[in-house]
Amino acid sequence: MSRPLDLKNPDRLIHIGVILPDDVNELLDVAPIDVFHTLSKENARTFPDELLPPSLKAQAIDLQLHWVSPTGKAPSRLTAGLTVVPTDSYDTCPPLDIVLMGAQTVGYQPTAADLAFVRKSFAGCAAFLTICAGMSAPLLAGVLQGRKATAPRFMLETLRAESPGVEWLEKRWVRDDGGKVWTSGVLLNGLELVRAFVEHNWGGEGSLVQALMAGGSWPNRDVDYKDGP
Repeated sequence: MSRPLDLKNPDRLIHIGVILPDDVNELLDVAPIDVFHTLSKENARTFPDELLPPSLKAQAIDLQLHWVSPTGKAPSRLTAGLTVVPTDSYDTCPPLDIVLMGAQTVGYQPTAADLAFVRKSFAGCAAFLTICAGMSAPLLAGVLQGRKATAPRFMLETLRAESPGVEWLEKRWVRDDGGKVWTSGVLLNGLELVRAFVEHNWGGEGSLVQALMAGGSWPNRDVDYKDGP
């Protein structure tokens, strides 16, 4: 298996994928994927220079988004009655560099195929992001063992008792020490997680990330919940 891509200095197209098990997937959990589209070359080209100067457009990222379902055929279901047409199946999806996974219906049990694809994606990716209860399948797949993570606050006490091999932290989002695993609290904390992720990899003074985060009023609440629930 090839070495994971250096996200800060990519030398090729970045493949970013959303895993959509065959259940109803939480819309607001996966919605932050749009941040990556915002930073893409495809999106940058749509802005006139007076809104987005060429110096910032030059920082846009060459990326491709993948919506991955078990079969890649039937539309995947999201909350609020939405559906999305998958671009790939678990079998046909190319190796992913960044993976995002949200929650499914309460009580959903990941299938053997779900868990196998989580493990496969985790093994080859540079970053695996989970939002809200999207950490459930990676937890069952064993990829969170020995790592720092978070989850919705109301789940933490139970998770600490049932999965003591994970260091569960009460934060809006957590980046594991190895830098590969990023997990969030409840669904809207995913906005802050993805902001932190893109700032970590491509941000800084005068960056495209800085301009778009400010222009979009992207949320940036205290990671330790000091400014509210």
